[in-house]
Amino acid sequence: MRISQQAEELRKIWGAFRAPRVLMTANEFRVFDYLTEPCTAAALSKRLKTDLRATTILLDALTGLGLLKKRSETYRNSPVADELLVRGKPYYQGEIISHAANLWDNWSGLNEVLRTGRPFAFAHDHEAFILGMHNIAALKAKAVVDSIGLGGVKTSIDIGGGPGTYSIEMAKRGITATLYDFPETIAIARKVAKKNGAPKIFYQKGDFLDGLVTGTFDLALVSQVLHAYSVEINLAMIRKAKTVLNPGGRIAIQEFFIESNRAFPLQSALFSVNMLVNTEGGRCYAVPEIKRWLKTAGFVHIKEKMLEDSVLIVAQVPGRKGK
Repeated sequence: MRISQQAEELRKIWGAFRAPRVLMTANEFRVFDYLTEPCTAAALSKRLKTDLRATTILLDALTGLGLLKKRSETYRNSPVADELLVRGKPYYQGEIISHAANLWDNWSGLNEVLRTGRPFAFAHDHEAFILGMHNIAALKAKAVVDSIGLGGVKTSIDIGGGPGTYSIEMAKRGITATLYDFPETIAIARKVAKKNGAPKIFYQKGDFLDGLVTGTFDLALVSQVLHAYSVEINLAMIRKAKTVLNPGGRIAIQEFFIESNRAFPLQSALFSVNMLVNTEGGRCYAVPEIKRWLKTAGFVHIKEKMLEDSVLIVAQVPGRKGK
């Protein structure tokens, strides 16, 4: 590879912040909500109360990104923007983009995090975070629950289940679903369930590690939770989960897949940096690490299955006859 090509590859890395910042700003100003029909930059600028020159440049960049279509002097959403970036659409992704925007300043503190090893002090929009998790989970909940398999499952507990997207999917399939999370999260989850016309879901509030859990369950789901915590806390969480499962019950863990060298896929390695910036001890964990915790906690019949961008690990509590 010639030096100019190498420099170009490097430029793609250091310049990669531009496209997401354009999208985040457009999302913040609800640009896509207003462009379901053709509109000029002047008309949109007046509606948004923004500068015309700045608005025009932003719209042209969004067009280059494939998020808008431009004809003469009018702009309108591309099909992908209409599907994913307009509020009220079933697979709307705006809240997770808002959450990413909230993380922007935190990432700017990476220099200090590297010096201290401590997460960056930041203002956190908890509702944007939880609703953003729903944006992501709504795209994959059916596939994840299919992969777990609900044979023999009558009751489930979604540990740290956030917006309750997976509990909603299980309840739709006739499972008595319980969501366990902090009180402020449960309040948001109730709104998500109501908005989505979910069947009855049971809620328990508390810190799972230290709190009281009422009842026992056939299935415990721990989805995209472990990456926020340290090895020690994760092992304690898995051990606690085992105590609330019926004999022969199962635990299903979903996490971002990362290879044992913790460098690939790149998105997972970068997500570990996100956890470095924003949590006390989190990072992405490789499958062998998670399996080791499950074995240490006494689970058996440990199996893994690759999903699109994550891995599902399912294990069983000993005790059912014939097992």
